[in-house]
Amino acid sequence: MLEVQNLSKSYGPKLAVNQISFSARKGEILGFLGPNGAGKTTTMRMITGYLPPSRGQVVVDGISMHRAPIEAKRRIGYLPELPPLYPELSVRDYLMFVARLKKIPGSQRKPAVDRAIERAALGEQRGRIIGRLSKGYRQRVGIAQAILNEPPLLILDEPTAGLDPRQILETRKLVRSLAGEHTIILSTHILAEAATTCERVIIINQGQLVAVDTPENLTHRIKPTETVQVEVRAPAEAAAAALRALPEVAAVAVLGQHNEATRLQVEARSAAAREAIARALVGAGWGVRELRPLELTLEEIFLSLTGSPAAAAGESSLSASAPAGEGGSAAKSNEGGA
Repeated sequence: MLEVQNLSKSYGPKLAVNQISFSARKGEILGFLGPNGAGKTTTMRMITGYLPPSRGQVVVDGISMHRAPIEAKRRIGYLPELPPLYPELSVRDYLMFVARLKKIPGSQRKPAVDRAIERAALGEQRGRIIGRLSKGYRQRVGIAQAILNEPPLLILDEPTAGLDPRQILETRKLVRSLAGEHTIILSTHILAEAATTCERVIIINQGQLVAVDTPENLTHRIKPTETVQVEVRAPAEAAAAALRALPEVAAVAVLGQHNEATRLQVEARSAAAREAIARALVGAGWGVRELRPLELTLEEIFLSLTGSPAAAAGESSLSASAPAGEGGSAAKSNEGGA
């Protein structure tokens, strides 16, 4: 559906984007991650045809952006971080105006607008003036204009920025509902959003591509061993010694003891080691209270791949959680709703 081939952009002597290549399959949601200044926005502008690349090319649904820019752009729906809305128009009038801009034939405009309003859950807002809508509803109007002509590719830039907790959850649900019919490139600085919404992630840093894969595969790439947390009713040293004796175990650390239970962290050489750990502990007559793998968070993956200096300070230039409702704060709408 989307092919980005050796895309580069220079501003004089500064190389903002350096030979980025990736593809997006039909119907998938692909997260696009990077800290401020990584080249994320520049790359998205080149994909949409807003900015010409210095080198490389973009192919949308088999059509080259360089050779046939109008045809390629017709296959893209774009939601910038600040939706291009006219606050004095009603939702319906604005979408009818956009339908004319997108050259949707006259007989198809009303059905297209009605369909976009329904999919964006704007039915009760269709007659309201956009300037009087909450930020969440304005974001939905922005998504409605992006899907108006049913483009195969949607590019959404920070679709939940500035929303309250309820609006964030509802906007994520809307984005997920669009997958399948549309390929979606979701640019976000909220790592929890990418982890819960996207099937694969692209991570760029300093204008260069550092990873394109699922979070699970990136975890195995970064950390070949599996970390398992164990809680067992046993003496600490005896339990640790029993686990260290297993060939499937690389290392064992005692985390602490409480009420006759010992907590241990085990570095296992493979997922199959969990069975060996359980057998060893139960075979020794000890009660196993917990045995679970610990996954790397997407924030840890990002910091590992980019070598961000923020890792040493214990903080990231990307947010590990949503700005509201998931451990942060966000500007709330005066009118509520999404």
